[in-house]
Amino acid sequence: MVRLSPEKHPQIAAVSHQAARKGEFTEMPPTLAASVREALANAGIGRLYSHQLRAFELARAGRNVIVTTPSASGKSLCFNLPVLDALAAEDRRRALYLYPTKALSQDQVRKLQALRLPFARPAIYDGDTPAGHRPQIRKRANIILTNPDMLHVGILPHHGAWRDFFFNLKYVIIDEAHCYRGVFGSHVANVVRRLRRICAIYGGRPRFLLTTATIANPAELARSLTGLDFELIDEDGSAQGERQIVFWNPPVVDKALGIRKSTLAEAAALFADLLGRQARTIVFARTRKAVELIYKHAARLLEASPGLAEKIAPYRGGYTPAQRREIEEGLFAGRLLGVAATSALELGVDVGGVDAVISAGFPGTVASLWQQWGRAGRGGRESLAVFIAGLDALDQFFMAHPDELLERDVEAAILDFSNEQIFAGHLAAAAFESPIEPADEKFFGPGMVAAASALEVEGELRRKDGSFFRARSDFPAALISLRSASPDSFTIVVEGTGDVLGEVEAERAFIFVHPGAIYLHLGETYQVERLDLEGRTALVRRILADFYTQPKKETDVEIAERTRKRAAGNIELSFGRLLVTEQVTAYQKKLLADNQVLEKVPLDLPEQNFPTEGFWFTLPERVAAAAGARDLAGGLHGAEHGLIALLPLFAMCDRWDIGGLSTEMHWQTGGPTIFVYDGHPGGVGISRSGFDSFEALANGAHKLISCCPCESGCPSCIQSPKCGNLNEPLSKAAAIEILEKIL
Repeated sequence: MVRLSPEKHPQIAAVSHQAARKGEFTEMPPTLAASVREALANAGIGRLYSHQLRAFELARAGRNVIVTTPSASGKSLCFNLPVLDALAAEDRRRALYLYPTKALSQDQVRKLQALRLPFARPAIYDGDTPAGHRPQIRKRANIILTNPDMLHVGILPHHGAWRDFFFNLKYVIIDEAHCYRGVFGSHVANVVRRLRRICAIYGGRPRFLLTTATIANPAELARSLTGLDFELIDEDGSAQGERQIVFWNPPVVDKALGIRKSTLAEAAALFADLLGRQARTIVFARTRKAVELIYKHAARLLEASPGLAEKIAPYRGGYTPAQRREIEEGLFAGRLLGVAATSALELGVDVGGVDAVISAGFPGTVASLWQQWGRAGRGGRESLAVFIAGLDALDQFFMAHPDELLERDVEAAILDFSNEQIFAGHLAAAAFESPIEPADEKFFGPGMVAAASALEVEGELRRKDGSFFRARSDFPAALISLRSASPDSFTIVVEGTGDVLGEVEAERAFIFVHPGAIYLHLGETYQVERLDLEGRTALVRRILADFYTQPKKETDVEIAERTRKRAAGNIELSFGRLLVTEQVTAYQKKLLADNQVLEKVPLDLPEQNFPTEGFWFTLPERVAAAAGARDLAGGLHGAEHGLIALLPLFAMCDRWDIGGLSTEMHWQTGGPTIFVYDGHPGGVGISRSGFDSFEALANGAHKLISCCPCESGCPSCIQSPKCGNLNEPLSKAAAIEILEKIL
């Protein structure tokens, strides 16, 4: 077993060990179909973990079930057993498997086919499925594997061709359910409600079986996604090998600026070192470009070791399905010794026995970090898990306080299916599928009639005899992107070729694709040449650049409605509906090497505003006076950054999903005020989680800033890479004073 020691590696900030755990096994249930039991025995599975048996028993009893256990704990059998048992009993029954990625669908098909059960006919039905194969799949397959996007736009609007499938649908499987959070989760929750409604129209009443990584609110997430009640299974009966956990902090190279050695260079060097010791290793990085850079650097380091450089590969989105399958199978079969991967490999694709996992930078949530580490140590093997910190405030917080990570409860997965803009679009899609009846409230909730009436006023729906019909002849599902809270978006197009790189919400377009902005796609660098406001298009050209851009924006927040308030320490904390107005006024060009500002370029762009939700508080006079003696504006700004930096620890989100404003005098509150709000139109519940956990959030922000060794603030504490004011003004001392005094 490979181990790392602080004596050899001074970068190691802390080491911890997880003890091995024996599995809790049970015999195969006697009620399981004999053919399924025999197929499992032939595959080497002669008994079950305790949680697998519990899932089978509850599903067979007609319950909706959610299983939340760590990686490599055998969650697939929790739903495959009841599905295969049901198909063995009655061939006409059907099952629908929903996966967030195509790789997971492919992996599951391989597992099902390997059992060689003649009555199980699995088939993938997604955007890659040839049109000529689709009618036969609809007719013959009894296990359909797809993704929410295809269900939303390719199946539900054409439900007439699927009537037999929906009538006989016995189980709906939602694997990796923790992926459905934020904007994406809010959309998927509406798609699932539309699915339930269509099933009911054809007389189907499927049961739902969900699996998720370990999260704080699995039962709540299951209810939010489906609108149904669930039985929760959260006791893990699987075996776990001993694990060494290492916190690795790159050395400081510039004390004055708080700059450390590159996380990617450190990851590549450690990757090469472990491969040299024949340890099968996965390195996780947050971006596709980071994955490619780690791979290239590691390959160069391994050139002196004959044959080793050929045994590693990068794995990320953007590859063809065949390329991804080849890499997965190479790792599983042992032809590859190591892979540098994005989170695409973090999910449940079976890659066999892995010895070590390196996480190059905090992946955004504690749950994701444990999910990554769980890719090593399958079947009770000993393993190594390494967290290499970036310069980000959250990474450095964990380096200084490793117990805050190791002992911390994982985050909650937050979504809001009733987000006004998201909900309205799906109601229009539902009306296209079948007129909305008053009884449909059981699927869409008590706000359905009011939302449908608003769509009637807008000319989207028409009412007749109490039901709502689609008033237009267009195809509403095609207008809804499941990754965006807003129906209005800008298309990113390569100038000259017309190639489409993607889309960005209109509310965020001026931040990410303003004229002159650097835009990264599949590891390539593009610069925005022109932003066409009327045509909703950003024209970009590919360039070689040693700089990046950071926009400067002016923000104003108006309180539309306060819906909740409570005491929190020495302040009154409020939560409610906000109207955010932003105007991007300029951008900076900064060198990639050292963040040096090359130039500041003015922009002439219109104001944008969007409704959202958030929490806010006003400083008491004595706290404002104490901070004012240092720098009130800089202290408010620094405290705001600290709160935003740590909020992802309470809701599974990215820092870019959160907005904020701090001001010495707000016209509605009458004093110095800090706002923290959801960065998506309508809000998706992120700031609500911060309101509920404010004391812990503020304490964490205080600890983050006060324990940072820098003198006046740095990227590891109060400086933010997304600050619209370009990190001006900031005062570390005043921020500490504010956070200390309010609690």
